[in-house]
Amino acid sequence: MTLAAPSPSPTAPAAGIAGTQAAAAQAAMAPAAAGRTVPDAEGEWPAPAHYSLARTWFPLQRGDGDPCFAQHPGGMWAAFGTPDGAASLLVTHEPARAVLRARSWGEGAASAVASAPAMLGLDDDWSAFDDEAFLGTLPRLVRETRRRNPALRLPATGRVVEALVPSILEQKVTVLEARRAYRYLVRRHGTPAPGAGRVAPAGLMVAPDAAAWLRVPSWEWHRAGVGPQRSATVMRALRSASGLERLAAHTAPEAAAALQCIPGIGVWTAAEVTQRTHADPDSISVGDYHLAKFVGYALTGERTDDAGMLRLLEPWRGHRQRVVRLLGLSGVRAPRYGAKMTVQDHRGH
Repeated sequence: MTLAAPSPSPTAPAAGIAGTQAAAAQAAMAPAAAGRTVPDAEGEWPAPAHYSLARTWFPLQRGDGDPCFAQHPGGMWAAFGTPDGAASLLVTHEPARAVLRARSWGEGAASAVASAPAMLGLDDDWSAFDDEAFLGTLPRLVRETRRRNPALRLPATGRVVEALVPSILEQKVTVLEARRAYRYLVRRHGTPAPGAGRVAPAGLMVAPDAAAWLRVPSWEWHRAGVGPQRSATVMRALRSASGLERLAAHTAPEAAAALQCIPGIGVWTAAEVTQRTHADPDSISVGDYHLAKFVGYALTGERTDDAGMLRLLEPWRGHRQRVVRLLGLSGVRAPRYGAKMTVQDHRGH
């Protein structure tokens, strides 16, 4: 990893010690000043023989309209908070050179680049899964999907609050309304990403940190369509924000167990978090409205419930999330019968 510190503009006027200090402070706050494209930190890593940035980051994005992500030719932008401050991270995949390159702007640039390998899935080890003996235990559908998708990797962000809030918003509602609420709240209460509109895309946002989420007034949750039960769960969880972030240093099962000690957070929410924060290869989103039915149909041709799904996946314990991700990429779609989950509107209540 190489670091590039921002340098003062050679055209800045001499304004004495106070003026110099003010200019330095302003540069630190806005390192991506107009016309300057030099990143504050950058890094480069060998790209795996098979790699897809879009597929790796797919679980991290809350839909195509997630304001914390943006497309870039040959790569993607992400904006997020770090212990050192906010950062805009641009990752590009250069197949001709077989490298992944990360450039970052903002006070948290160095932290963002340091976390990039795990976020890019480079620490995700599929060797045990791809061992012939293990592959031989898998259904043909899963083996064939793995063969067609050698680029699949699980990302680990290590950012618990960032993953927890939108996961709570997705509890017991449709994905459509949860993502709509998340977009509204991030745009209203997040902050522009470092360099947004200059080196980074206009509109790129950093989601609120724990303190900012706690300041969101009740009527804003209401306008976003978030019911009082979910907003109360967010508030309750984030009052222990510092402890939440320390869960990134624990194992995924330990982190999931700790999260479930918070009222309103169950197995489903904890799994949705650790899949993103820890690249947990085994966690299953038990309680999902569609998942058990889908897994049952994909593996047996018959729909099943959560208990049935867990029985079906038990032979591959340790890799159950990998199996589920591959089933999702297999092209199999379970037929849907009965009433669909409807979009709720809590704003008129």
